[in-house]
Amino acid sequence: MAAGFVLFITPYKIVPGGVYGISIVLHHLFGTPVGLVALCFDIPLTLIGIKILGPRFGIKTVVGFVFTAVFVDTLTYIWGEKPLVEDDALLSSIFGGVLVGIGLGLIFKSKATSGGSDIIAMIIARYTRLPLGQLMIGVDSAIVIVGFAAFGDWKIPLYSLIVIYIFGRVIDLILQGVSYDKALLIISDKTSELRDKIIVDLDRGGTFIEGKGMFNGKDRTIIYTVVNRREVATLQEFIRKTDPNAFITVINANEIFGEGFKSLNEKVSE
Repeated sequence: MAAGFVLFITPYKIVPGGVYGISIVLHHLFGTPVGLVALCFDIPLTLIGIKILGPRFGIKTVVGFVFTAVFVDTLTYIWGEKPLVEDDALLSSIFGGVLVGIGLGLIFKSKATSGGSDIIAMIIARYTRLPLGQLMIGVDSAIVIVGFAAFGDWKIPLYSLIVIYIFGRVIDLILQGVSYDKALLIISDKTSELRDKIIVDLDRGGTFIEGKGMFNGKDRTIIYTVVNRREVATLQEFIRKTDPNAFITVINANEIFGEGFKSLNEKVSE
């Protein structure tokens, strides 16, 4: 996270929401240290969060925002305030978003939170009953608008939105992992042949789901199975030869738990 902020985001005055967005604005206006100011926001916000929301913020959260602040200011002292990529705010937005997303993803994966503006959204959600996700977006958007008001440059909120989108996607990737597995729904008159192909040749399981055709009202059997990317091509070629009129839906499966795939216990232990 520190590398993302110091090398890519802060030098271009990009304001990616959160307490670091506010800290970046104050840094460029008054010359204050980014990490120290963020820490000055995180500590009281965490104490307020504990008082209002209860002790849901563990030691990992405290360690996370303290060390992030230390690393940001230490790297700034070592590196300076010049961007790693000169005169290219777009490329810096992309790589800054990736690095911050990896850092936040690892924090969330360790079952901690990033503190800061997330706590503000949680407190508002408690008293308003509004959806937490929408409130988090609203809080970050308000901070982005503050950046625009402070610097008066339309490019800043646009680059900031790019960073927010990218690190959001990277966080999802870190938490869910990269999966090449596919879920298939197959409607065919050759269910016995497809069952043998899936169970015997591909060594996969599946489920028969009884359904009824919407157009003609005929009883149909739907095959639900999960295979990897290579097996999709093999199964599709077999279906093409066996039943060219079959109806197939292929769905990207982000996470699959159970026999033949990752166990749920393994996922939780991570």
